[in-house]
Amino acid sequence: MSQPQTQVAGGGQPAAGAPPDEPKGRATPKVSGDRVAQLGPLIALVLACLFFTTQSGQFLEPANFSLIIQQVMVVGTLAIGQTLIILTAGIDLSCGTAMALGSIVMTKLAVDSGVPPGIAILLGIATCMIIGFVNGGLVVGLTLPPFIVTLGTFSICLALTHIYSKDETISQLPSVMTKLGESFKIGSTAITYGSLVTLALFGIAWFVLSQTTWGRRVYALGDNPEATRLMGVPVRKQLLMVYVVAGAIYGIAALLLIARTGVGDPNAGQTDNLDAITAVSPILNDSPSFVIALGRFEIVSSFE
Repeated sequence: MSQPQTQVAGGGQPAAGAPPDEPKGRATPKVSGDRVAQLGPLIALVLACLFFTTQSGQFLEPANFSLIIQQVMVVGTLAIGQTLIILTAGIDLSCGTAMALGSIVMTKLAVDSGVPPGIAILLGIATCMIIGFVNGGLVVGLTLPPFIVTLGTFSICLALTHIYSKDETISQLPSVMTKLGESFKIGSTAITYGSLVTLALFGIAWFVLSQTTWGRRVYALGDNPEATRLMGVPVRKQLLMVYVVAGAIYGIAALLLIARTGVGDPNAGQTDNLDAITAVSPILNDSPSFVIALGRFEIVSSFE
């Protein structure tokens, strides 16, 4: 018995057993489960906004959204630095206490030591960068897990903050340090300068991570460090730089914390590391990190 013909001459009929041709036309787009999971935090935020819009007539007011950004500007700024480290498959548990130490260094130098405010701010940011350098140096040089390293520096920064401040709140700060806490009005809505700084940092972080070679290297480090090294990227230097840049961002968060509270408080921000990690965690599913940071406080502010 002869086998059925499997090929068709040009213009002939389809061979026996061949699958029928697909009907031509526009393909129906399919939404995968993975894509829905990626958009889960955004969908949850939209649903929460819709719910609280029905519960409060003030929820969609510009003043409320301005208050939301003021509430999240410190944690949101910390989340930028945390994002850089998490993208390299690491984690930083010390970001909150590093910020607290930076804020105490700034305020103590300016108030008690008579250092010019601008220099005191730079020294506070430099302190946070040193902490980032120590974290990165231990991770890179000794190949220690970032979780263990930053857990240790968390305790060290916490102790140094209490020792250096003597558990005293520093007040009567120079106006330069609290300038970012001041506001200006657009219409009837008051907007703080610190809110603009936070939004600008998010814009810069987006541009660097998505449009520059340095940002692509950060993603590559977290994806496959060995392949990144074979491509000629100095992996150790790049990873160390990520931790130092994250430290600089923590220093800016320290300045925003001072501007928001108006004092140097040794107890402020010590648990913000958990809030920052929570804010960044959706990035593992390619969701915008700031969405969660905003959503956490929109629910609270809607009842104020």
